[in-house]
Amino acid sequence: MSNDSISTDETQITLTLPERVGMEQIVGPSDCVLREVKRAFSARITVRGDTIALSGDAAEVQSLTALFSDFIKMAAAGSDPTIDDARRAVELLRQGEFAPSILREDILLTYRGRAIRPKTAGQKRYVDAIRENTVTFGIGPAGTGKTYLAMAMAVAALKRKEVNRIILTRPVVEAGENLGFLPGTLTEKVDPYIRPLYDALFDMTDMERARELIEGGVIE
Repeated sequence: MSNDSISTDETQITLTLPERVGMEQIVGPSDCVLREVKRAFSARITVRGDTIALSGDAAEVQSLTALFSDFIKMAAAGSDPTIDDARRAVELLRQGEFAPSILREDILLTYRGRAIRPKTAGQKRYVDAIRENTVTFGIGPAGTGKTYLAMAMAVAALKRKEVNRIILTRPVVEAGENLGFLPGTLTEKVDPYIRPLYDALFDMTDMERARELIEGGVIE
């Protein structure tokens, strides 16, 4: 990376890709990743050969330098940046709270070659709170990862033997009929309410092993 010129009005930075990384890996198919980044910044981004030239407001150029440097590291490691990666990186840089690499390196759990990690600044704050506190309340809209990430943290803690049991709890909101009058055992009565927790559990551990843990009372 070379710093071409710096003035009070405009900053210019040129990034040069290493030999093992191709520009097509950074800009994405049909430049889709590059276009996503350009939409978020007013600074000029010029791609030519194996270089990326950035010029404009100093703060924006600094953010873009961090973003593209991270993309280059991703590509060199064999994971080409995607549009989703670009969107998350832009969000994080705007908030100024976490560098994109911080999220990528925070692996909560791996299962069958798949890594489960926080993908947004809010999710990162959430898992950090779980790590640092005995009790954590997560409040947010459906689909933001509250249940899934909490389960990942619990399964990881069980695997590391930091805890010896997981107890799944969930408020039971009856729909006009008392639970005691519903057919089946207590487990069968409550199962529909706990199902989202089971779904998350089965997604991140072997189903047969999970059933053994449930039957043995390790997961209750």
